[in-house]
Amino acid sequence: MRRRTVTAGSLEEILRATEPATAAAPAPAPPTAPSAGAPARREEHALRTEFEFELPRGYVDEAGTLHRHGSMRLATARDELRPLIDLRVKENPAYLSVVLLSQVITRLGTVTDVHAGVVERMYATDVAFLQDFYRRVNSEGHTRAAVTCPHCEGAFEVDLSGGRLGES
Repeated sequence: MRRRTVTAGSLEEILRATEPATAAAPAPAPPTAPSAGAPARREEHALRTEFEFELPRGYVDEAGTLHRHGSMRLATARDELRPLIDLRVKENPAYLSVVLLSQVITRLGTVTDVHAGVVERMYATDVAFLQDFYRRVNSEGHTRAAVTCPHCEGAFEVDLSGGRLGES
């Protein structure tokens, strides 16, 4: 059995070649006006693709500014495949989460260019938080976690995306 090595350039070519052709797709039907007696239908179950978060400690940039609020988008298959061909990941498999997080974090405070170097300079507690947040968003589809009160043993849910206690 022959093994084939995939490089970044050839992965892009493969992904481009396997994308569905948009020219052959049929034109969408024109929208029809709702009848006078029927209420307009609203899309109630729209897919949420971006999630806000608040870091436990925060990222401090070169100017000394603290950034705690950010957003992360859902990962695509390409996002999960691309780090596998990254040389830094091949040399050190633990670096995979750094590369993966840098691809899906869309904003961190005022920083919009989140790259691996930014994630490298984050505190370990924030990286662990983001890894858990990534897992929850991409496998469970939400940011809520079931918890139990240690005093009364009552069960309830908390949203891990960040609001302060008492905020809604």
